[in-house]
Amino acid sequence: MTGSPPQFIHQRIVLKLGTSVLTAGSPRINRPRLLDIVRQCARLQAAGIEVVVVSSGAIGAGRERLGFRQLPRAMPAKQMLAAVGQSRLLGLYEEYFAIYDIVVGQVLLTRADLDNRSRYLNARDTLQALLAERIVPIINENDAVATEEIKLGDNDTLSALVSNLVEADLLLILTDQPGLFTADPRSDPGAQLISEVAVIDDDLRAIAGGSHSGLGVGGMTTKLTAADLARRGGAQVVIAAGSVEDVLLRVAAGERIGTRFAPLAGRLESRKRWLLGGLAPTGRIWVDAGAERALLANGRSLLPVGVTRVDGQFQRGDTVRICNAAGREVARGLSRYGAESLERIMGRRSDEIETILGYEYGETVVHRDDLVVL
Repeated sequence: MTGSPPQFIHQRIVLKLGTSVLTAGSPRINRPRLLDIVRQCARLQAAGIEVVVVSSGAIGAGRERLGFRQLPRAMPAKQMLAAVGQSRLLGLYEEYFAIYDIVVGQVLLTRADLDNRSRYLNARDTLQALLAERIVPIINENDAVATEEIKLGDNDTLSALVSNLVEADLLLILTDQPGLFTADPRSDPGAQLISEVAVIDDDLRAIAGGSHSGLGVGGMTTKLTAADLARRGGAQVVIAAGSVEDVLLRVAAGERIGTRFAPLAGRLESRKRWLLGGLAPTGRIWVDAGAERALLANGRSLLPVGVTRVDGQFQRGDTVRICNAAGREVARGLSRYGAESLERIMGRRSDEIETILGYEYGETVVHRDDLVVL
């Protein structure tokens, strides 16, 4: 950026870098591209802006070091590449940030770290401590040890969870495409860039395609999911091309680049951010119109009388999706009753719970303090 110094409008930014951005479409980490991204991060930090980097590329860096032409399919082989590549990738970040006298700190996470309330808070405290010391966190999923059961699956999802974790006001997802289009621009010359998204629905998800670069695991569909999660936590989300000149600085200054998703709500308190992003829901509770209205319009708890159907094998204290009669998720929260018990008391008055079950954990199925309305 040239001319007068930009006026940045964001104070805490989560920057997600896809493999295709770091490699610039090649089989190797593109050093000039990475250095330019670091330069932009350093300029933001010099202006008092906090930046958290969620970086893909560990497996790609491992492929480069070991000379693998193709990505192996077996999980142990991928984890081997991640183990080799993670240190090399962090080494590049350390070297380039050191040019600007900035220290980096590596944080490796899995789904299990964010599912557990205590570990979630530990991760949050660690990131807050790094930022307080003006250290740039470099975050990746712990691919070297994560199994399918505890993997997040892609760093798009991780970036949204981290955005909620650190209460960022901007999540910038850099990819190899200028943003979200009305059709696949690789095959449809008439595809138009969607500059602003107000609603993420099934039609929009149908437009989004998979990853075509062969370098990463996330396509535009995962980016939509990440955008929806982060904006519900109060962050603005932008999907843009990493090749755009000074893209980080320009988006941080409010310039309209790529596809923008406005935040859906103000800042959520920590516990509700965890409910929204930390735990993978294990079941569904279907509610009638009266219960839906009480939850959405009146800020009430969910009572058993409003429950019409129970899906899944969840236990007391598990996170569940709360769906209306049409099947749309309207809220998410911690169930005070397991699925088997809830099936017995659904549709009944709260004062009947103890008679039916022989015990009770309160008159609510999901208390409003344990619930996030979507």
